Order: sequence, then structure tokens, then C-alpha cells
Amino acid sequence: MKTYTYTEKKDTRSGFGAGLAELGRTNPNVVALCADLVGSLKMEKFIEENPERFFQIGIAEANMMGIAAGLTIGGKIPFTGTFANFSTGRVYDQIRQSIAYSDKNVKICASHAGLTLGEDGATHQILEDIGLMKMLPGMTVINTCDYNQTKAATIAIADYHGPVYLRFGRPVVPIFTPEDQKFEIGKAVMLTEGTDVTIVATGHLVWEALEASKVLFEKGISAEVINIHTIKPLDEEAILKSVAKTGCIVTAEEHNYLGGLGESVARVLALNNPTPQEFVATNDTFGESGIPSQLMDKYGLNSAAIVEKSLSVIKRK
Repeated sequence: MKTYTYTEKKDTRSGFGAGLAELGRTNPNVVALCADLVGSLKMEKFIEENPERFFQIGIAEANMMGIAAGLTIGGKIPFTGTFANFSTGRVYDQIRQSIAYSDKNVKICASHAGLTLGEDGATHQILEDIGLMKMLPGMTVINTCDYNQTKAATIAIADYHGPVYLRFGRPVVPIFTPEDQKFEIGKAVMLTEGTDVTIVATGHLVWEALEASKVLFEKGISAEVINIHTIKPLDEEAILKSVAKTGCIVTAEEHNYLGGLGESVARVLALNNPTPQEFVATNDTFGESGIPSQLMDKYGLNSAAIVEKSLSVIKRK
């Protein structure tokens, strides 16, 4: 079985900051907007090197989306930056009307997504954002797993024409994907091949899926782990090819099971190859204030939960 190790941990939001800074040096059309959270979004380097291409909007997220939409008309590629809750729920009308409906080339970059925002609590821990954004026609939805992948995705979306929602987070997590990777929108990444169960994971749960595969291997179970960084458009071919071999699947995400990756996968299976499926996700609930690792354990978003669901779904084959 192929195994993954890491020598360093970093937050995925720092990968966004690094990617944005590189775009500032290579793509003169890239501009950045922030809603009073420059430090949290790690946008300092871009601002330092390109002060004339940065717009501090203040705590006025709806205005930020409207301004970003307008900037695209002149050929600019705006990257907006704030927390995921403020990037989606607070400004959904502006995104729908001014960006998605008009097919504006805006990159909505959202940090502090999910439970791992931690101590700020339920009002800030959005667990519905993937569902909100994937329902918008023409919106691409990306949820990256580590620093390197987030940096690569940030750079890649600048070359993609159309609205994009890029979701990342606050906590430090293992860096296990290649530094020089080529990020392909809509293309799943096979991490380990297996024959007994498919595990498709996104965001912070990808590393947990790899850890779960080690435990399953010790139990004599061969798990196929797939990194789904792009939730829309979904790599249906990769999913169907895998379940044709394994006969069952577990989806894992730091999001409500309603509207998330799991439901997108369930639709693909229902239409093409009905297959036993189990969900690792929050269960129609809000979060709460706490230490991120403890919250992930309490809400069942960890490697132990993936192992448990894998054992359960195998019995249903």
C-alpha cells in the first residue's frame, strides 16, 4: 500500500497567500479585494508588492462582491478575500445576481471554513457553503487539502474564465501533496489504490482518509483513497471507475451532509451505478466554540469515523 508522510504542517490559508503573491508577480490583471481581514487571509505580500492593485473594502462584504464584478468588465481578475461565512451566506444575493448570473470572472476566496475555525463558534463556522455555492449555475467549487494544493489551485483559477469559489481553512495541517503539482480543475487525484472500499475525501478530511486507510490495511482491508479537490465540476469518471472495482464508497468532508460532496457523489451513483454509501460529515447541525481538533472528534470528522463508516459500508455490499 502506498503511504504518505509529512515533514511540515502549514495552514491552507497561507497557501492561498503564497499563490496570490505569485500571481501578483506574473499576471498584471490580477487584483485583490479584502473585507478587513488582510492578516487572516495572508494577503500581506501581495499588498506589499502591488499596493495599487489592492482594494480594502472594509466590513462591507456585499459591496466587495459588487465591486469585484465591476472590475471584471475592464478585464481585471478580482480575488475577494474574507471568511467563508462572510464570503457566501452574508452575500449570497450579490453573488447570485452580480457574479453567477452575469458569469463574471470573480474568484471568491474563502478562509476559516468549517468547524476548524474553532473558538469563534457557530456563527462563524459555516457548514453549508459548499451546498450554497454548488447550486449556482456556472459556479466552480474547489476545496483544497493542504498548503501546496491551495497555492497551486490559487494560481490555476486565475487562468480559468468564470466564477470560482475557493474554500480553505485556518488550522495547520500536514503538507503531503507535491510542491510542483499541476492543479487540474475537475480532475480527482488518486492517492492510494485499493479493492475493498472507495474513500473520497475533500479538504482537511483528505489527510484523515489517508490515516484511516492505514488502519484499514492493518485490518486486512484494501482502501482506495481519492482526493476530490473540485466538488463542481465533479470527476464522475474517477468515482464510477473506483466503485466499479470496490463495490462501496465512503465520502468525507468538513461540511453538512446536506448539500455537500456526499450528496453530489450520491447523485452520480444513483444515475449510473447504485452503490452502498456512507457519509462522514456533520449531521444537519451547527457547530460550537472549541478547540478545532476536539470539535472534529466530537462531530465525527476524523480518521476513526472514516474507519467506522468503511467497515459499515463493506457489510452492505
